[in-house]
Amino acid sequence: MITAHINRIGTAVPPHDVHAFFVDFARTLLGDDRRRHVFDRMSERCGIAHRFSIFCPACTEESETAALDADAFYRRGRFPTTASRMALYAPHALDLALQATAAAGIARHAPAAQAITHLIVASCTGLAAPGLDLQLAERLDLRPTLERTMIGFMGCSAAIPALRAAHHIVRSEPSARVLVINLELCTLHLQETADLETLLSFLLFGDGCAAAVVSAEETGIALRDFRAVVIPGSQELITWRIGDQGFDMRLSGQVPARIAQALRAELGRADDGGILRGIGTQAIDLWAVHAGGRTVLDAVEAGLSLGPEALTHSRGVLHDFGNMSSATVMFVLQRMLRTCRAGARGLAMAFGPGMVAETARFTIAG
Repeated sequence: MITAHINRIGTAVPPHDVHAFFVDFARTLLGDDRRRHVFDRMSERCGIAHRFSIFCPACTEESETAALDADAFYRRGRFPTTASRMALYAPHALDLALQATAAAGIARHAPAAQAITHLIVASCTGLAAPGLDLQLAERLDLRPTLERTMIGFMGCSAAIPALRAAHHIVRSEPSARVLVINLELCTLHLQETADLETLLSFLLFGDGCAAAVVSAEETGIALRDFRAVVIPGSQELITWRIGDQGFDMRLSGQVPARIAQALRAELGRADDGGILRGIGTQAIDLWAVHAGGRTVLDAVEAGLSLGPEALTHSRGVLHDFGNMSSATVMFVLQRMLRTCRAGARGLAMAFGPGMVAETARFTIAG
């Protein structure tokens, strides 16, 4: 049986660190000291030091119409329409994707680019047609017979289905070389709101892109199997809907508790039908958990009774980049590919709207 491998992972983020700027901006939207105190406490405990954006923060005095970024895309009292945001998505998405593909060793006219047979693009923060898949194919001069797949609006969990699609392609076509892109421009959807829960959600998100090459070549990370589990009764806990002023995110404060509860139930299963496949946590050396937020990582740790070092790579990505939606777990896997011993057995896990837990078992092949 052919085993698909992630041979290389390249990543990229925009140049502008906006985390501290957003914290200061969000505080001005909260009209009373009690809510500001809650926001301050959560921002101090969020485990994030940096988040990056395509927008360069402005250096202007605060006023009712002040611009938040250097290009005055976001102006107080006049936040842009969804159409305006989508007009920015296409060029910025392509630029960031090209940086990530270059980091993965895929450049225009290079032999590695000419060898790509399939392209999978996953994104939930922008829509356009012709889309990023065709833009990338043209800019990288990929072969005219390239087969393209777009995975949209699956939220933070989309990296796992994208890898699953690549896994199935390689198993059915052993000569295939699949380029998998996870591209998210989360800061395109900033909202001007006094709703505390919404602002706490935006406290987490940044922009980022990961590019991975998947093939039958036995180097990198061997993909073993995939499993998706929907947590019953949780459909409205994570939602991502298209509004008139960007996409509207709702991330309920109940999410961590429901994740912990669901994982405790999985831990108690003896059959092979659940997330752990009946093997227990002792058979897993590496936990590549989507860094959705500190409380999400805490919930996974508590729900599976993991040790304090189990989620070190995930917490490191959260600290350095925040939550980049679907790209995040790929940043975690990149760190494991660089630092972990050959033969180590892992489980990748990401949560998305539904609420669904998407998982993949893997082994570091070296």
